[in-house]
Amino acid sequence: MQLKITELEEILSSKREKFRELFYRIYSIKTCIGEVVYPDRIEKQKIVRVTNKLTGESTLFNEVRANRPFNFKDEHFEEKEECIFCNPEELPKDTFGRVEGKYCFTASNAAKYDCKHALIVFKEHDPIVKRLEVLKDIFSVAKKWINLAGNGYPFFVWNCLWRAGASVFHGHAHVLVSEEMYSKPAQLLRVRKMYREEYKREYLEDVYAIHRELKLGFNLRGTKIFAYLTPVKEKEVIAISNDLVPLSSALYNILKTYYSIGVKSFNVAVYMPPLNEKDFYVMRVVDRGNVRVKTSDFGGMEVFAGTSVVSSDPFILAEELELVLESDPND
Repeated sequence: MQLKITELEEILSSKREKFRELFYRIYSIKTCIGEVVYPDRIEKQKIVRVTNKLTGESTLFNEVRANRPFNFKDEHFEEKEECIFCNPEELPKDTFGRVEGKYCFTASNAAKYDCKHALIVFKEHDPIVKRLEVLKDIFSVAKKWINLAGNGYPFFVWNCLWRAGASVFHGHAHVLVSEEMYSKPAQLLRVRKMYREEYKREYLEDVYAIHRELKLGFNLRGTKIFAYLTPVKEKEVIAISNDLVPLSSALYNILKTYYSIGVKSFNVAVYMPPLNEKDFYVMRVVDRGNVRVKTSDFGGMEVFAGTSVVSSDPFILAEELELVLESDPND
């Protein structure tokens, strides 16, 4: 039977009391019926709002939206303008030089987000990365750059294509080290600390356990992966690991799933512990929509209400992800 996010309360009712207690410790669910009056009928739409009570993340799922076609296919697109990233010798360096890998290299960002900010420029022009070894190299180069950049709070972000905020077609990611933690990772750290103090448990482990029980989560050689119940936008997947480079295998499978359903534009971010500290590495990946569509995927609800409205169902996404993980190469 196909599970659906709009039936989450019914799914939970069949679970053990101990699991329901864990679920409702972190999440709340609100259900309502929206009515649309047509000339010849009244249509009822079931809407479910899932809220993480600890982080404040909240997402609205509409049964009608969730039942829309999941896949879309884009025409092939190509870059026609002269590419500045195809000429690495012309790109600036950091004061400590470049970090170079087999498939990518660093360049100092000419328009920095923060004081310590580098680009990781892919040696291939095409931003659609489909090989595991390339992703491993990207994360390895990021880790080496972080070690050279020195003390602070590392952060990795990859905006793929213009829908995701990239200003250059050529494949590239960003790596930063800030003096103080950015607000979203800091918020997660506060929630984890509070949760540990109150429940004597690790928040991230319990969140994963909830997703695993609901068949939204998977374990890939120690890396935990799950289709998120409160996605910031379409098809969000989270992966948790004890180091940066092992996340490359998780990202390989997530992107393979994305490509199989027509997703080409996405954001990737990795929350990381400070240099020389041991803690979880948390990766968030989200679809940014059809590259041929001019309308924005973010609107007033996301910007001002703080609640996301999505059309994709995490249960359907989890099924697609599971199919890809079953064929994962044992690297």
